[in-house]
Amino acid sequence: MKKTSKNSVLARIYGNGRGWAFSAKDFTAQIPRIDIDVALSSLVKENKIRRVMRGIYDYPIYSEILKKNVAPDLKQIANALARKFSWRIIPTGDTALNYLGISTQLQSKYVYLSDGPSKSYKIDSQTLEFRHSALKDLSFKHDNSVIVVQALKAIGEDNIADEILNKISSRFSSDELEKIKIDTKNTTGWIYKNICKTISNFAKKNG
Repeated sequence: MKKTSKNSVLARIYGNGRGWAFSAKDFTAQIPRIDIDVALSSLVKENKIRRVMRGIYDYPIYSEILKKNVAPDLKQIANALARKFSWRIIPTGDTALNYLGISTQLQSKYVYLSDGPSKSYKIDSQTLEFRHSALKDLSFKHDNSVIVVQALKAIGEDNIADEILNKISSRFSSDELEKIKIDTKNTTGWIYKNICKTISNFAKKNG
């Protein structure tokens, strides 16, 4: 393995920040596959990355309070698997609510709809499940847009309150909220109205 290949792999990992999950496929556009495999194996031995499951790794987040790496981010792992296998995925409503901190129920299973095969993965004490679906309404560019739309659908038009919209806005930066607004402009009217209201509430709170 060329040293430059390992450095390139590591630079890409560091560039995506702690918590990022990935597979060898995320590097194949620039680096020979054999060099990627050797680099990832070496980085695992050096404890710079963690092997989460077969073919999937992450750049773990270290907790100074717990004095250890925190559990893998299942949303990151779901996206890494989707990129690896060229699946399109969207979280189910309950999973989206959990990611946004709207649901207070402890969740041991995170479920995604996928145009790939139905599969289930056990990761530590949690389960990541993919259920085959046609995904007819998947038309967004950004992962965050899908999560917000799925969460609002799960809550329902008649159950939306400012408290919920404030929780959604607290999960994103102003730039991320603007991207969501642009990305979802053609979605269902009441959903887009509440996305705009979320951004308006955020602006008032942080203005």
